[in-house]
Amino acid sequence: MNIFEALRNDHDKQRKLVDALIQTKGDTKKRHSLMDELKTELEEHAKFEERYFYNPLICEDLTQEKARHSVAEHHEIDELIEQLEDTEMSSSTWLVEAKKLHHLVHHHLDEEEHEVFQLAGKALSEGQKERLGDKYNDAMH
Repeated sequence: MNIFEALRNDHDKQRKLVDALIQTKGDTKKRHSLMDELKTELEEHAKFEERYFYNPLICEDLTQEKARHSVAEHHEIDELIEQLEDTEMSSSTWLVEAKKLHHLVHHHLDEEEHEVFQLAGKALSEGQKERLGDKYNDAMH
């Protein structure tokens, strides 16, 4: 499995989690559980995506700008998660913040898949794509 397939698999999981999260109501076990799962998934994914995808791309002129932009968006996602954790789950503000997170996660994943992957496909060799996919998957699973 190459790096693009590996990342896309996890992106699909993140989309499902964030979609489910904004369907929850109040301070419930389901909301807590989805929030915990999403937070863990996003944190682990960002850590290993930066290590095994963005680090090699930052070294390439073709992909450096997109890689930096995507890493900055990881930090924005982290900050939104922190805001959510500091907000009472039963408040209406929580859902407003969760919808911001939903929007940012979808925007980020779509941008990666439609823009970054295309440039990275040109910057990385086939062997690199396979090796990076293996390393990413080993770290994530």
